[in-house]
Amino acid sequence: MHNVRRVRQSEAAIRARKEREKSKIAEYLTLTDDVMSRKKNKDWSREAFDITQCLLQVNPEFYTVWNYRRNIMLNGIFHSSTPEQINDLLANELVLTTVALKDNPKIYWLWNHRRWCLQNIPDGPLVDGQPSRQWIAAGWDKELAVVEKMLNTDPRNFHAWNYRRYVLASMPVKRPDTTELTYTSRKISASFSNFSAWHQRSKIYSSLWNEGQLDQVKAQDQEFELVHNAIYTDPEDQSAWIYHRWLIGSGDNEDRIRKEIAVIKELLSEQPDSKWCMDSLVYYNRLLLEKHRPHDVELREECLTMLQQLEVIDPPRRFRYQELAADIRRVEY
Repeated sequence: MHNVRRVRQSEAAIRARKEREKSKIAEYLTLTDDVMSRKKNKDWSREAFDITQCLLQVNPEFYTVWNYRRNIMLNGIFHSSTPEQINDLLANELVLTTVALKDNPKIYWLWNHRRWCLQNIPDGPLVDGQPSRQWIAAGWDKELAVVEKMLNTDPRNFHAWNYRRYVLASMPVKRPDTTELTYTSRKISASFSNFSAWHQRSKIYSSLWNEGQLDQVKAQDQEFELVHNAIYTDPEDQSAWIYHRWLIGSGDNEDRIRKEIAVIKELLSEQPDSKWCMDSLVYYNRLLLEKHRPHDVELREECLTMLQQLEVIDPPRRFRYQELAADIRRVEY
């Protein structure tokens, strides 16, 4: 760490540390050999199950052992368990992976194991002679609450956002999409740079519009107000700009493009060196050239001028800007 004085270790301390490390490696290799031998011999016992947990607590990325653990449940433990015992076992599996995810939120195998657990929850006790499915409903409701806690800890964890979409789509009792809009609004208000929340919002709106559940024009007007607030608050954060381009879409609506260009130009007058303002103006002006104003020489020259400015203020991407300029000069819109 910076500004922390390094303490020089003695030769004896270094040797002791290396011996401890060698001992841990030896224990890990012994444990791995034991587990893989049991897997090869199709050992579906509770003892094998417990040993896999010891190994996964050391190395949660060992996906072969996660697969073996599931096979032990399917081929061994489940056969000798009641539905209630299976439900309790799967609940413990979810706790096990929750603990692991706190330190390893990007390990895909942990998220995959949670999916498998949820998909194998028994129906639940009988009610009037019929399966109640209460365990399944409770499991999915709890899972959504767990994901929300994870996103409270790290609001931009895209693994958790992807998993949240899976949970919402899989819940036995679906939640209205409008409740998810409220959730993303809360996350975006807390941080305009939360790209995953913006992305989630685009997914919800696409679904609502495709299904005819929401007036697209009215909703877009409200979204443009939200995104204007974001880009004026932090013009150099790309998340809101990317969402803004999604709202514009293919660029068929010339009036909307011109309105947004005016908004961005006003912001550029306040932030004259804003890379994203200029980059977006070039993007939208090119849409106008392609879709609506193919012979507008002034518009073409404006794009070329801004691309030259972008080369100066954003030199790492100068070759990209040069290629765009070459395209504008070459293409007959």
